[in-house]
Amino acid sequence: MTHEQASYLELLARGAATEAYDRPALLARASGAGAGELAELEQAKQLALRVRAELEGRRRREAELSALFETANDLAGLRDLDDVLRAIVQRARSLLGTEVAYLSLNDPAHGDTYMRVTEGSVSARFQQLRLGMGEGLGGLVAQTARPYVTDDYFQDARFQHTRTIDTAVGDEGLVAILGVPLTLGSQVIGVLFAADRRARVFERGQVALLGSFAAHAAIAIDTANLLAETRSALAELERANDIIREHNGVIERASEVHDRLTELVLRGGGVADVTAAVSEVLGGTVEFAEERARPAGISAGHATPDGDDWVAAVSAGGETFGALVLRERPDLDPVDLRTLERAALVTSLLLLARRTAGEAEQRVRGELLDDLLDAPDRDPRLLRERAARLRTDTDAPHVVLAARVDRADRDDAASDPDSAGRESADRRRLRSAASHLAATRQGLASARDGGTVLLLPLRPGENAADLARQTAKHLGGALRDPVTVGASAPVTAPLAHPERVAPAYAEARRCLDALRLLRRSGEGAAAEDLGFLGLLLADTRDIEGFVDRTIGQVVAYDRRRGTDLVRTMDAYFASGMSPARTKDDLHVHVNTVAQRVERIGRLLGSDWQSPARALEIQLALRLHALSSAVIR
Repeated sequence: MTHEQASYLELLARGAATEAYDRPALLARASGAGAGELAELEQAKQLALRVRAELEGRRRREAELSALFETANDLAGLRDLDDVLRAIVQRARSLLGTEVAYLSLNDPAHGDTYMRVTEGSVSARFQQLRLGMGEGLGGLVAQTARPYVTDDYFQDARFQHTRTIDTAVGDEGLVAILGVPLTLGSQVIGVLFAADRRARVFERGQVALLGSFAAHAAIAIDTANLLAETRSALAELERANDIIREHNGVIERASEVHDRLTELVLRGGGVADVTAAVSEVLGGTVEFAEERARPAGISAGHATPDGDDWVAAVSAGGETFGALVLRERPDLDPVDLRTLERAALVTSLLLLARRTAGEAEQRVRGELLDDLLDAPDRDPRLLRERAARLRTDTDAPHVVLAARVDRADRDDAASDPDSAGRESADRRRLRSAASHLAATRQGLASARDGGTVLLLPLRPGENAADLARQTAKHLGGALRDPVTVGASAPVTAPLAHPERVAPAYAEARRCLDALRLLRRSGEGAAAEDLGFLGLLLADTRDIEGFVDRTIGQVVAYDRRRGTDLVRTMDAYFASGMSPARTKDDLHVHVNTVAQRVERIGRLLGSDWQSPARALEIQLALRLHALSSAVIR
């Protein structure tokens, strides 16, 4: 081997450029080498260039394989589909050294392939491009599952050019395009592209390289899709698990409320206990509304939405007692809805049972009072035992009260065909309200003489007039109609002395009739409230009490001060309320009479000279004079 031939080995060893391989032959020619030697050098040069090309090819394939391995490794580490697609396009552009790379995915629903990810693109129209199957280079690759390459797309007649595709490709300025299919088995899922904005010939190795990369990319896409589907399935399972847990919780709550409602029924609980239990179980506020009517079209025991509330009618036997209202729970699942409806049913049963028990107690209380009024010769011991069972106070003083509803339209009853029905309804309502009042005050009540009679104990510091007014106010408020109440004088131990009850009822009736005659309907009063009329109506004929209530303050003033106001009043009325004639009768100065009259007015009130008051005062003066004469 000559020195010049050995120089080619040196060039190969240091990886010199192609131009450097011409230098040994030039130097040999310059030194006068013969034709044979120059031919050997040319042969050595060609051999060295073939070796160089082979080495370059090996290095390039090694670099490509290394890059392909790294790409596959990177893709295997990605989990998000968007990240996978973006990495595929970026690596394709890097591997082939193109200006643009992009990826389209097939859309089976539309029967086309659409641009999914681009790298190096500048045209919005191109980035949103859709290609029908067989249209353009990409549509042909997607349709045939074969790679296609062109060094000048617009001059290539193999492809079906459309205005939409050509416009988008022209906007992007692409010329040379390489497209390879993304396949999973026999199914094409998309196309991977590499493109330049200048004419370029893609070598067979580059086509094979992009195809190999596309195979890895398809697997990575499938893996990402499977992972996404797995995550979605896990999320669905988690949601289903949450629903199951929630449903189990609802069932447990329903079971809990069933147990609690059963316990309430067994121990005789009330409506408040039901609403409290259901409020706790449903996590809301449940109220019982007596005035809430049943919603139209909803049968008993069923709930219906009302704005943000739910309303469950509480009714039994065709009668509506009210409704259970669940506040501010617009979204109610079927189990909770059934719980509310079940609570409404339990509430109706409790109310029905309570009313039945109440009606039974009303009958017993009414029968006892009827016996006191109609059969006063009954054994007092037996009467006291019956009263004790009703928790009636048998030792306290009692008052007999007669009550009646006084409607404003009662005078028109004769001309109203419905008046009899309204009066009957009024009596039932009055009896129910009076029975409830009697039960709460440990008394008795019964229907009688078109109204109601009550026997109620007096509380400490309370008198018959106070009790009458309270009863009229209570019953009137319950019925929302005026109720007039007349009261008797207190009856001591009525159960020990039943013969006192009937006369006391007669006195209460007389007071009731007097109130109606005086046009004081809706009020309550005892005989002591009616002045001298009460004195006539009362059985006790409490003359001393009448005198004390009428002029007692003046009598007491005279007794304390030693004055003569009582005699002055008597003379004043006898003289026709003339101060001049009064001073002659009393032999005092007229100014003295005026001063005494003023003092009397301060003691009795400014209206003491009015006709009604004057009549009562004169009667009290006569009775006082008679009682004073008897005492002397």
